[in-house]
Amino acid sequence: MAHTNELQLIENRGWDERILVCRNGKLVDTFIVVSERFVVLVDTVINPHTATQMLEYAQPHLANGRQLLVINTHADYDHCWGNQLFAGETAVHPAPIIGSHLSPAKFQQPEAETYLAKMKELEPEIFGDVIFTPPTMLIQDKFVINGGDLTLELLPTPGHTDDHYSLFLPEIETVLAADAAELPYPMARTPDGLPQMRESLAALVALPAEMVLYCHAPVTAGRQLLLDNIAYFNAIEAQCRAALKQGLSLELDEETDVLAVVDCPYETAVPNTEKWQNVHDYYKTAGHASQIRAMLQWLAKEVR
Repeated sequence: MAHTNELQLIENRGWDERILVCRNGKLVDTFIVVSERFVVLVDTVINPHTATQMLEYAQPHLANGRQLLVINTHADYDHCWGNQLFAGETAVHPAPIIGSHLSPAKFQQPEAETYLAKMKELEPEIFGDVIFTPPTMLIQDKFVINGGDLTLELLPTPGHTDDHYSLFLPEIETVLAADAAELPYPMARTPDGLPQMRESLAALVALPAEMVLYCHAPVTAGRQLLLDNIAYFNAIEAQCRAALKQGLSLELDEETDVLAVVDCPYETAVPNTEKWQNVHDYYKTAGHASQIRAMLQWLAKEVR
C-alpha cells in the first residue's frame, strides 16, 4: 500500500461532536476526543508529519485549561509512529502517551527495527524521520480517564495484538474499537490470539453502545460490524470442525490449500453485500487462509 503524509478531517456523520475523525488516505482512521478537561489523541498515525496535522486539528480545542493526552491503542506502525511529537528529545508538545505495559517491548524487538529500516528505505519521504517512541504511561487492565463531561474507559481487547486497547465513552454510548474489529475482519496473528480476539469482540458487542467507530472500516459500518465479525469467526470455526470431523489431518504443510480442504471460501463466510465483496484480494485469499489455519491450530489443542 502506498502511504501518504496527508491527514484529512472527516465530516461528522452522526457521531457526537466532541469526537473528531482523522483519515490517513486509505490506511487508517484516528480520533480526537474533546472533553472538558482533556483533548485526547487516540493514536498518532504513521509519522511526525501526520501527527503534526493531528495536533493542528486538536490545537483550537486546547483552551479553557484543557490538557493534551495521547493514547496508543496498540503498537502497530499506523497507530503510534507519530509518538515522537509528544515524548523524547523531538517532542514539540510534550504529553503523556498512555499505552499497554506490553507495548514498549515491541519497539525493542529486532524485527521492529528491521521493519522500520525497510520502510525508511522504501518510502524515505514518509518514514525517514520516524524515531521509535514507546508510550510513557503504562497501563494494565482497565484504565479510566475522567474528562469531566466525558469518561474514557480504556478496555483491554487483545487478540489482534496482545497489547490492544479499545475505548468506551458511556455518556455518549460510543465505542472506539481501534483494530479489535475491522472490515472484513480483524486479523489474529497467532492461534492463541484467535480466542482472545473473539472474546474481545463479544465484550465490545455487550457494551451499551449505539455508535461504534473503527480504524479500518467505513465510518458508517456501525455496531453491526461487531456482529458480522463475530459471525465470520463462527462460520470458519464451524467449517473447520466439520472438516476435522470428516478426517482432515492436523498436519497441514504450508503448500496445502486450506480454503479447499476446509471448504470455506471467503464468500461463504461473510455477508453477501457489495462492501464485503469489494475488498482487497488478500482478505479473500491469503488473509482468510491465515485465519483458517489459526482456527485449525487452536481447535487442534482440543484433541491433543
